[in-house]
Amino acid sequence: QVQLEESGGGLVQSGGSLKLSCAASGRFFSSYAMGWFRQAPGKGRELVGSISWGGGSTWVADCVKGRFTISRDNAKNTVYLQMNSLKPEETAVYYCAGGQSYDFPDDFWGQGTQVTVSS
Repeated sequence: QVQLEESGGGLVQSGGSLKLSCAASGRFFSSYAMGWFRQAPGKGRELVGSISWGGGSTWVADCVKGRFTISRDNAKNTVYLQMNSLKPEETAVYYCAGGQSYDFPDDFWGQGTQVTVSS
């Protein structure tokens, strides 16, 4: 099994940037698709972006397209989410997850990292 630990969250002003990292331990990280989800207060968890096992295919939600970029470095067992032009409504707990499905990689999860965007 793969264990995940997110980092890089924090407080940022509206329009600012953050880069989240998700470090994986355990074997076969490079065999899994990875994704970033977020959950705002009082809302359900939504998939923000996903990346295939080799990094050749990526997808991001329409609401973050052009502002968020997902990437991975399999040599470092790490997946990233670069977030630019952040909005207050994007305040949420951001979760790293992985799995067999590139469309919805949710087989295993990290603990989450808080991102707060102030107006």
